[in-house]
Amino acid sequence: MDPGCEPLSLPFAFLLSIENMGSTLCLFMSMRFLLLLSSFYPMVADSSSFMQQPLCHDSESSALLQFKQSFSIDGHASGDPSAYPKVAMWKSHGEGEGSDCCSWDGVECDRETGHVIGLHLASSCLYGSINSSNTLFSLVHLRRLDLSDNHFNYSEIPFGVGQLSRLRSLDLSYARFSGQIPSELLALSKLVFLDLSANPMLQLQKPSLRNLVQNFAHLKKLRLSQVNISSTIPHELANLSSLTTLFLRECGLHGEFPMNIFQLPSLKFLSIPQCLANLSKSLSVLDLGSNSLDGPIPQTCTVTNNLRVVDLGENQFQGQIPRSFANCMMLEHLVLRNNQIDDIFPFWLGALPQLQVLILRSNRFHGAIGSWHSNFRFPKLRIVDLSDNKFISDLPSEYFQNWDAMKLTDIANDLRYMQAHPEFQIPGYRWTTSYMYSMTMTNKGMQRFYERIPDIFIAIDFSGNNFNGQIPTSIGNLKGLHLLNLGGNNLTGHIPSSLGDLTQLESLDLSQNQLSGEIPLQLTRITFLAMFNVSHNHLIGPIPQGNQFTTFPNASFDGNPGLCGSPLSRACGSSEASPPTSSSSKQGLTSEFDWKFLLMGYGSGLVIGVSIGYCLTSWKHEWFVKTFGKRQRKWTRKERRGNRG
Repeated sequence: MDPGCEPLSLPFAFLLSIENMGSTLCLFMSMRFLLLLSSFYPMVADSSSFMQQPLCHDSESSALLQFKQSFSIDGHASGDPSAYPKVAMWKSHGEGEGSDCCSWDGVECDRETGHVIGLHLASSCLYGSINSSNTLFSLVHLRRLDLSDNHFNYSEIPFGVGQLSRLRSLDLSYARFSGQIPSELLALSKLVFLDLSANPMLQLQKPSLRNLVQNFAHLKKLRLSQVNISSTIPHELANLSSLTTLFLRECGLHGEFPMNIFQLPSLKFLSIPQCLANLSKSLSVLDLGSNSLDGPIPQTCTVTNNLRVVDLGENQFQGQIPRSFANCMMLEHLVLRNNQIDDIFPFWLGALPQLQVLILRSNRFHGAIGSWHSNFRFPKLRIVDLSDNKFISDLPSEYFQNWDAMKLTDIANDLRYMQAHPEFQIPGYRWTTSYMYSMTMTNKGMQRFYERIPDIFIAIDFSGNNFNGQIPTSIGNLKGLHLLNLGGNNLTGHIPSSLGDLTQLESLDLSQNQLSGEIPLQLTRITFLAMFNVSHNHLIGPIPQGNQFTTFPNASFDGNPGLCGSPLSRACGSSEASPPTSSSSKQGLTSEFDWKFLLMGYGSGLVIGVSIGYCLTSWKHEWFVKTFGKRQRKWTRKERRGNRG
């Protein structure tokens, strides 16, 4: 074999020495690792100990316990169904485990200092008065304080609140405070969130809203709805460049509204009065309802926007609806009720692809609804209220034919409500909230406020106008209707039997019109019907019987002398059941004449009377059978009709 091709061979001793060196090296490295690990352990332990949150300060723990003891726990003090007494488990040091206030429910501590920086006691069932001597105001490191939805027994907001100068968030809403808001509140210059809403006995006058706005330059959310302000609207509001939310509903505000508020770059949620031009692109809810605003509604939606809700109801706005509303392509909910708007029907709103609710009640709208336009279809309209205006002419049969969203009868598996979901963002936080759509409508004979609107609810209210002509049969196509109110107009003709196809209907009001004829038997098919009113018309004949019709009171049928049957006291077949026609009057004269002969014969004696009667019936036999035989068959028909109902 060629020596160059022989395998390399090494001495065994050399190989053994290398193996021993490897074992020694491995052992050395293992021991070194264990040594390093043992030396590192105290560092880890020290680090863990360092990162542990410090305990609550004794003085603050004591202050919180005294705060707890100053109130009683009352389940009726909070309105939220999920309310519970968060302070119930707060314990002092002598009561064992859980005495560290930083671990208490509703208490937030600084991770480095251990100071109490947040107190979150919303809906905690607290009841009792509070004053400036309360130990709460010794917690000077507080940044967030939420006492909303408790019952402070209509005490005043204590001036001690001014000592909490580090506060960035203060929520005292729904807390039953009263009296004047203290001027010491103005010292909280770091506030970014202030909510005093839903305290109707609270006053913001000295200091005023202007003083408040001038002192809180960093505000992002300001909620003062249902606080008695009773002033003009300060123009300084437009200087709050960080403002995302502004609620001033039902505050007694009046006067001109500063238009440049709507140009605030971050504004998303608005519930205040007047002037809507150049809205912020981020704004989705514009709620100016229940104030005393007057003058014309300014042009709105002149730029692209995300408006979904516009509520200008319960004011004194005048003039016409701004045509710029047609640019609000995302608009779903438009409420203009109870103003002094003088305009024709805004058919052009039918071009809005998302509009579901249109409330125009109690204004000065006038004229005819007009013809339906294919370009203005109202494709998603589900609720329309035109009541208590001055509309005239025929009901809009073409609209009824083409309001497709009202033809839907699908019932969702779970009850949902119409709402918007605005998003908010501040440094370090981002959240989505819900704004529930609301409205007022007349339902089942009573004016009702819908704090939330079920998304399956479909309604038409055209009552209190001057509509005339007949009720269109096309209204029977709107099979999803739950409410139909056509009362208080001048409608004539018969009640169309097609209304019996509205099987989801719960309330039907046709009262105070000029309707004639009989009540259609087909209406008994509406098994959900809880309210039915056809009073003060010219209806005749038997009232249908069966299903819901057995539950309606007399008042549902009052003012119709021609109606008979239950629940009325007039039985069908009595002379009071229906007014006599001209033909029946003639027949009555003839029969009265013949019966006089019979009675004369009766007076002269039975034989003579029978003889005269026989002569008469023989003499006019054909007429006798025709007259009295036909009348008997007519009564039978009516009785059968009544029984069948």
